[in-house]
Amino acid sequence: MTVMETTGTRTDTCAGPPERGSRRPDGADKYTISEVAALTGLTAHTLRWYERIGLMPHIDRSHTGQRRYTNRDLDWLALVGKLRLTGMPVADMVRYAELVREGDHTYPERFALLKATREDVLARIAELQGTLAVLDRKISFYADAGQPLASERSR
Repeated sequence: MTVMETTGTRTDTCAGPPERGSRRPDGADKYTISEVAALTGLTAHTLRWYERIGLMPHIDRSHTGQRRYTNRDLDWLALVGKLRLTGMPVADMVRYAELVREGDHTYPERFALLKATREDVLARIAELQGTLAVLDRKISFYADAGQPLASERSR
């Protein structure tokens, strides 16, 4: 059962699934942990850890006890990957997963969590833009073989 399936409500698929071409059609979408690792770039150890800490919901098992992931699980992992790229702490990602499982009444808290993360990302982008400007100035300096910049030559 996926996080999305536990709520019985509409799903948010804005993160987009990984590599659509390599996915099976819904209904025939039972992936082993090694297949999911290959599709997502995550290790089997990481996938088991995500499940253990509550970032992933209970994953269905085959009759032999092997984990069986679905396309919805892949969608969830794509979102988790995007959240990781934002720098969101794991504890916040786990809290977000808990909120999703709790249902629609948690929309305001999810909204607040994602909005705060967005603000953090914007601050990091601004910081990186400043850093990029410094690099561009240095690159320009060295591209001119140490010659003064045009703005400095006119002085």
